Amino acid sequence: MTRPGVPQPHPSRITEFAGHPGVVGIVPGQPELVALTAAAWARGQSGATLVFAYVDPSRYVVSEHADGSVTHVELDPDGLDESWRERQRHIEAFLHTVVDPLGVPWQFRYLAGRPDRALTHLARAVDAAVIVVGTRAPGMREGLRQFIDGSLAVHLSHHQHRPVLVVPLSVVDWREKIGWD
Repeated sequence: MTRPGVPQPHPSRITEFAGHPGVVGIVPGQPELVALTAAAWARGQSGATLVFAYVDPSRYVVSEHADGSVTHVELDPDGLDESWRERQRHIEAFLHTVVDPLGVPWQFRYLAGRPDRALTHLARAVDAAVIVVGTRAPGMREGLRQFIDGSLAVHLSHHQHRPVLVVPLSVVDWREKIGWD
């Protein structure tokens, strides 16, 4: 059921791919396939800009800015954890290594809070045509986490109107038995 007043997907809300950036959700240690897939999409759009974003759930947003960036602080008001700066440098170095050789223009934003909300805010702010995310890593721990938290791609596809491009990072052989078979 939709709430009255909540904008719904509609042909009038389609953002043309040409001339509009793509937003790419990225996490430290993620395979380069997500960045490479986003770069392939951007090249297909005559070199659209990519806005890569990492959303740190251990921090919260103090203020949002028109360019999609945010001012953020850590959840612990007594903490002075500056490890986020090193994480930001690490991600930017990864992007320089993977994306720069492809000649695709890109930017990076370090965001905070819930990933689905942060990426949606960023996509609105930059008027993105698409949001690109990867699937979660395989394994029991990640499966349990996804069961509890839900899938980022599903949350995005249900709570905003832009298309979501999901990059598979691991596949399961259809012939394998699944626990509930």
